Amino acid sequence: MNERFIAFEGVRKSYDGASYVVRGLDLDVAQGEFLTLLGPSGSGKTTTLMMLAGFEMPTEGSITLGGKRIDSVPPHRRNIGVVFQNYALFPHMTVGENVAFPLKMRRLGKAEVTQRVRRALDMVRMGNFEARRPAQLSGGQQQRIALARALVFEPELVLMDEPLGALDKQLREHMQLEIKHLHARLGINVVYVTHDQGEALTMSDRVGVFNDGTLQQVAPPAALYEAPANPFVATFIGENNAIAGDVVDLGAGACRIRTSDGATISALAGEGLRQGAKTTLVLRPERIVLAPAADVANRFTARVEELIYHGDHIRLRVATCGCTDIRIKVPAHTGVTPAPGGEIAIGWRQEDCRALALS
Repeated sequence: MNERFIAFEGVRKSYDGASYVVRGLDLDVAQGEFLTLLGPSGSGKTTTLMMLAGFEMPTEGSITLGGKRIDSVPPHRRNIGVVFQNYALFPHMTVGENVAFPLKMRRLGKAEVTQRVRRALDMVRMGNFEARRPAQLSGGQQQRIALARALVFEPELVLMDEPLGALDKQLREHMQLEIKHLHARLGINVVYVTHDQGEALTMSDRVGVFNDGTLQQVAPPAALYEAPANPFVATFIGENNAIAGDVVDLGAGACRIRTSDGATISALAGEGLRQGAKTTLVLRPERIVLAPAADVANRFTARVEELIYHGDHIRLRVATCGCTDIRIKVPAHTGVTPAPGGEIAIGWRQEDCRALALS
């Protein structure tokens, strides 16, 4: 990984002196990294971003940027660009004037302002819109202008707080790729906040998952999806089946779990798992197969509770292993349509499920 660019060390934030919205945050961000802070409302992700921007001060701990402490540095002196969900464009100004605003505040010369504004607008493919006003633009176009304004003064870091939340699904997905490609092309540092897990997995080099003011796990998207650190991350990132059980055998990286109905499941062992302890076993719906081969480690008979057609796949809800809500995704093109109330054979590999320690 590249050298450390941002560092949170022991950061805590309280608004009332009694409860903390961010608790003991230790987090490093590498130079040139696209880091997304992900979590439900009230989890602490936006407060973390606001402390980095300078709009909030940490109650305890330190924040450094490029090796320099910025805890007490005012926002306008941090050389950070910020993009908000509501765009925050000045309605009485043209697009060009909006983008030029940060440069004029820095008292740059007119010729340099003109040059930088044109370059920033071309960067976001809005070069022909300089004379228009925000009200004449679509939501996606306004977000591009907000992005151009955040980039025009060549900041060390760009912060984005739910910037695509107001856009419709198709435009949001398009803008995700636009921002991702822009980051790759410019090599800028980005810290991005969202509650949308798909957005986080699509755009990021790493994702930090927050819950109740605490950073639960920070990892690349694939590692987060395949190896969640705890049950919260497992259920928040993507879709997971959660099966309760007890650890009856624990070896090097693997274990056996006994469920409430006496079934035994072979699984990977999560960090901190203990022999005899209760556990939650997590299993992605797409990893379960119908009519498994004889060499598949975990094979069971399941009762079909519900079948729902989703176009590209069929969603089954089945009962097995002491759980009545096991979900399975079956590609629609297979033509498999088990009848509710009937029994089917299902299975999954040991390496496709993970037993996690309960906190």
